[in-house]
Amino acid sequence: MSETTGTASVSAGSPRWLVGFVLGLAGLFYAYAIWNAVAHLVSMAQGGLTGAGWATLLFGVVFPAIVFVFAYLIGRRRKVGELSLALLAGLGIVAVFWLSLIGYSILNMDQLVTIAT
Repeated sequence: MSETTGTASVSAGSPRWLVGFVLGLAGLFYAYAIWNAVAHLVSMAQGGLTGAGWATLLFGVVFPAIVFVFAYLIGRRRKVGELSLALLAGLGIVAVFWLSLIGYSILNMDQLVTIAT
């Protein structure tokens, strides 16, 4: 029996400056999503939030950062084009989640905000 030891062709990778540029540019979009979530949290907290309100809106703040880390982990060993596609797909997930969070917080405001009488 003979063993076949084939070497898989491994790409040299993308330049670090290009990967850094793509991560920085995508990071700005993710930071904008976090900034919007913080602004929404602050505006909702002015009226007083319940425990569920705090949990829901704080998760809206940390969710874009979690998705950014996962998208980076998925695309870090790939070419820069594939990394940018992973980051773009993650940004789409963040956008869908953000619209869902806005809809939920508007439709269920009585469960999230305490109303002082």
